[in-house]
Amino acid sequence: MRPGARPPRRRAEARPVDFGAFVRARSRAGDLVVQPRMGFSDPATMRAGLAATRAADAATVGTLTLDSYTRVGELDSVDAALRAGADLNGYPIVSYDPAVTGQVLAGIRDETFPVQVRHGSAVPGDIFAALRRTLINATEGGPVSYCLPYGRTPLDESVRNWVRCTEDFAQLRESGVEPHLETFGGCMLGQLCPPSQLVAISVLEALFFCQHGIRSVSLSYAQQTHPEQDREAVAALRRLCAELLPTSNWHVVIYAYMGVYPTTDDGAYLLLDQATRLAVDSGSERLIVKTVAESRRIPTVAENIAALESAARTARTAPTGGQAPTEADSQTYAEARALVEGVLALSPDIGHALTLAFRQGALDIPYCLHPDNHGRARSYIDGDGRLRWAGTGRLPLAGLVGRGRAREVTSAGLITDLSYVQRAFDRAAMESGDARHRDGADIAPAGLRSLPGGESRKRF
Repeated sequence: MRPGARPPRRRAEARPVDFGAFVRARSRAGDLVVQPRMGFSDPATMRAGLAATRAADAATVGTLTLDSYTRVGELDSVDAALRAGADLNGYPIVSYDPAVTGQVLAGIRDETFPVQVRHGSAVPGDIFAALRRTLINATEGGPVSYCLPYGRTPLDESVRNWVRCTEDFAQLRESGVEPHLETFGGCMLGQLCPPSQLVAISVLEALFFCQHGIRSVSLSYAQQTHPEQDREAVAALRRLCAELLPTSNWHVVIYAYMGVYPTTDDGAYLLLDQATRLAVDSGSERLIVKTVAESRRIPTVAENIAALESAARTARTAPTGGQAPTEADSQTYAEARALVEGVLALSPDIGHALTLAFRQGALDIPYCLHPDNHGRARSYIDGDGRLRWAGTGRLPLAGLVGRGRAREVTSAGLITDLSYVQRAFDRAAMESGDARHRDGADIAPAGLRSLPGGESRKRF
């Protein structure tokens, strides 16, 4: 349906379910909920993508990923593209009449298939207004994670924007709808941010949401470079959630690797397999998948469905190592706890505390070029494939990260680290030689060979 078209009459639909409660219920039933990062500008294509996601052989939730113009508030550019019939790289929810979005969701979103909007904006006022108009009650982001990596919006402005939007979003409860917010803090910059800081920012953003009226939250963690270090990080995240969150309605969502992705189909599936095992082994409830097209272009609906179903098969068949113990005082937990406590000590207003933390260097994202980031912290990948601090700047990690860890990071070393995962998984795929048949094409190996820092596991 094109913008401005009159939708057919339809009966009023039931109120959207609590996204977080839905995911937690599926997890208790033994399912890993899998989700695509899918967004198309044409309403008919977007509806078809949601329908295909719902029909996939997996426990799924739907996604409306918004376009880049909407993310930065360039709505005139959206309108020009729509008038010209040009495709955008996502769904322009602000520019469409609410009736158009209502028709996209009609008969698809229900108590068995909730839908989340993903956007990436530090100035999300128009987006949240559009969500409220269409009673879409699940989205994600955060005042830090949707600011520092994506542009030059001042952090204090992003915090103010997110305070206002979070409090407005919380008012959905007055309409009988439970709003849900997911932190993006566990995905900062996509790669090369040490796991303890990903955990800390994810927890801090969840606390920020709760402070401003949200009772249903999820916390993100993006797969990094070493499977056991990732398991330790998710265990630390879950422990801190249990210790600090003022709500029991929370769950953890794992993101398949957010950095430079393998260029081969086999390598991409090996990496997705490992992300799925991380979710299963760590007791996480939801997984955001990536596809074989990530290194080349926006994935098709078919490629998204293939990734969802592949992850679901892996989740159903992979042996579990048992959830990592949350009571262990691991290095990652100790560092994350110190970072969280260091920020919370700055102010009882968590948004203000976050602003002060970056101003003082108590939070500092390696290689992030945003003007409000100190830029003194550095990281590197060690010989075992683990992410380490090369320098901690003014982070409150004294006594936890010794001076002996400091090391120089060269431009050549940084470039090598940025492509580490891509090279490792493409190499593993090429060495494997035994691809199994999926959806009419040989696109994934039958055996998961020894990967960097991980175990060799045979898949059947």
